Amino acid sequence: MTRELGYTIFNTDMGWLGILGSAKGLLHTTLPHRSAQEAEQQLGDRVNDATWSADFSDDLMQRLRTYFGGHRATFPDELDLSQATAFQREVWEITRLIPYGETRSYTWVAEQLGKARAVRAVGKALARNPLPIIIPCHRVVANDGKLGGYSGGVEMKRYLLHLEASATFQ
Repeated sequence: MTRELGYTIFNTDMGWLGILGSAKGLLHTTLPHRSAQEAEQQLGDRVNDATWSADFSDDLMQRLRTYFGGHRATFPDELDLSQATAFQREVWEITRLIPYGETRSYTWVAEQLGKARAVRAVGKALARNPLPIIIPCHRVVANDGKLGGYSGGVEMKRYLLHLEASATFQ
């Protein structure tokens, strides 16, 4: 299994990030942390079965640095969502469609699924998102525009939305 998993920890303008991937695609990314050790801990126990590489996913590292530097970046990367439920995968794929610098509501995501009453389930699926930024769950807000929850905290969600709004005018 060691050869199938790889990871890296790297620094950005916002802090230390971690990436964990398999031969199938990305498994987990972290939000910025104060230290490399914190970022590695956030990747979880699967890091123990992974090979560390300073240049693992160089292209993705550069795009994340660009993103956290306040510039538009895209993340069309292959994802390994094999550990997720079918419902979670559906929610996350729809969330990936939300354009940079824009938001959609939890209700909108549920409606795109054809399950308008599944708003709470959408929120729970987004709370389990293993790939923040790549799957931009920070772009999903309440119907009234309130931010709702976020795995990185509401302040981080507010910051990311502001970062994207500022970058759209550059």
